[in-house]
Amino acid sequence: MPKQTHTEAADHHEKAAKAHRTAAEHHGKDDHATASKHSTAAHEASGAAHKASTTAHGKSSAKTSAKA
Repeated sequence: MPKQTHTEAADHHEKAAKAHRTAAEHHGKDDHATASKHSTAAHEASGAAHKASTTAHGKSSAKTSAKA
């Protein structure tokens, strides 16, 4: 299960990174409305990544503690 949650966290991190890059591209083209939409998507994906990462690390820690 921890591998699955780590993979989920990584997927969210990748989505956030892609949305940040896309937002930056649109800002560079002075298309601030579209950039804002991508920035919002990046923020949401970052939050989901953080939540998934916290869950994954909690499960990994619990599993490691159980082995000790």
